[in-house]
Amino acid sequence: MTDEVRRASANQEPEPAVRGEGVAPVARKAAELRRLELLVTRRLDGLLRGEFLGRQSGPGSEVAGARSYEAGDDSRWIDWNLTARSITPQVRTTEADRELQTWTVIDRSASMSFGTGEREKSEVAFAAAAAFGFLTARHGNRFGLLVAGGDTILRLGPSSTRPELLATLSKLYDVPRRTTRSEPDADLVATLQSLERARPRRGQVIVISDFLDETQWQPAIARLAHAHQVLCVQVVDPREFALPAAGMLTLVDTESGRNLNVQSNSVSLRARYAEAAGVRHERIARQIRDAGSEHLVLTTNSDWLIEIVRFVASRRTLRRHTSLQQQQRVRATRLRSVQ
Repeated sequence: MTDEVRRASANQEPEPAVRGEGVAPVARKAAELRRLELLVTRRLDGLLRGEFLGRQSGPGSEVAGARSYEAGDDSRWIDWNLTARSITPQVRTTEADRELQTWTVIDRSASMSFGTGEREKSEVAFAAAAAFGFLTARHGNRFGLLVAGGDTILRLGPSSTRPELLATLSKLYDVPRRTTRSEPDADLVATLQSLERARPRRGQVIVISDFLDETQWQPAIARLAHAHQVLCVQVVDPREFALPAAGMLTLVDTESGRNLNVQSNSVSLRARYAEAAGVRHERIARQIRDAGSEHLVLTTNSDWLIEIVRFVASRRTLRRHTSLQQQQRVRATRLRSVQ
């Protein structure tokens, strides 16, 4: 039953996509990038501000603790409430506000060149990468891309200004549509390992893929999660969960080219397909969680930007709640130390 659930599509010649025809016309490409930028900035502007904390003590807004006042300290940082409960003046220490560096690993393998909804999975992946890129770079942070699934690993950026980001996204837009299996040294795992070997400074790593790669990608993500904040964006298509009743179908694995003839009118076959697809999806979600990564699912038949808005808003609420709990623990520790 595994073969029935693997990334498959009807064995018919797909209509050529814009990116599959070579380099897209400059005007059309520029118009799409401007449209994406407008959508993102209007609906997500400000949601990612303050989404990361500094790694070292220094001037900032997040409370890190307190220490005794020393000669030369700025009196404006004296915590008078804590000073009143202790013998000596106490000074607040804060977490430094530092530049965020984001690396995005985007999967452009053949399984991403599939879609029965409004768009292909590769198009959703491109839009998601552009969204996170605009939100990251427009505040002066650095954003880089590693493209997996081709003959070689493509490295773009990092960029920190709008013109640099548009140039990076333009090159990503021009990546040809993949219809054959990717090279072993350029698949998802190899690209994650390449980023790991580069040892970028602590920051954020975003992995955009359908995670149908049969290689062991989980350990690579887990190692990255030890040093970075990792977000896995899984792109799926409705036909990967439910097989339509369309009579005899010839399905083809988009990467291996293997054909499989199935009678889709069979109720039991569709039920087994849906069950196996659900099990696979749950396994992927569990592997992502066990690797210590956050998980966001985008589909080809829904508004991907709304899903990103909901995810960012929920993550912001969770972090605000967690920050309040940490501050309460710090205050409780101070009271116990004074007593």
